[in-house]
Amino acid sequence: MNEKGRVAVFLSGRGSNFVSLYRDSLKTGANFRIEAVVCDRKKAPGLKKAKRFGIPAYLLSHCEFSSQAEYEKKMIDLLKQHRIDLICLAGYMRIVGESLLRRYPNRIMNIHPALLPAFAGLHAQKQALDHGAKASGCTVHFTDAGTDTGPIILQRAVAVREGDDEETLSRRILKQEHRAYPSAVRLFFSGRLTVVGRRVLISENEK
Repeated sequence: MNEKGRVAVFLSGRGSNFVSLYRDSLKTGANFRIEAVVCDRKKAPGLKKAKRFGIPAYLLSHCEFSSQAEYEKKMIDLLKQHRIDLICLAGYMRIVGESLLRRYPNRIMNIHPALLPAFAGLHAQKQALDHGAKASGCTVHFTDAGTDTGPIILQRAVAVREGDDEETLSRRILKQEHRAYPSAVRLFFSGRLTVVGRRVLISENEK
């Protein structure tokens, strides 16, 4: 049996997408496992969840380092220690810097609560409502130097209902996030994703 892919999850908050990935990694036939969690906020509930699951969890506060480069050097050292193949950003509220992108090209994923390229950045659900969008959803994409601008892997649409507010729309989108993210990670470790320019091609068969 092939060795499972090794994933590190970066988070800043409650970690609901982290929990979704973790649960999927325990299913029969899963081709990845979560080896480490990195968090930049001491009181983040996701950090406590990682410890409860028995996953090595690291608190790395940006303010404790003199520069972004030094901060990411510490991250890279941890990732090398755990032989990480893929980084999953799950509510991680910091911009990924150049050194990390260079070390892990097309090996850093993010999930965003909108159908990119629409409504990038913060408060995506509110943006959709303010613009009168009839549909929103979520996007899993590879991370690049921009804000939510990397090549799109998967998207799931969610209808905007009459009477929706930010909370109700966010809740329905989150359910789709919990389905889309594990699917994208499985595709990655099946060797079915190929990045060609701005496009991510998904092959029918595993490599």
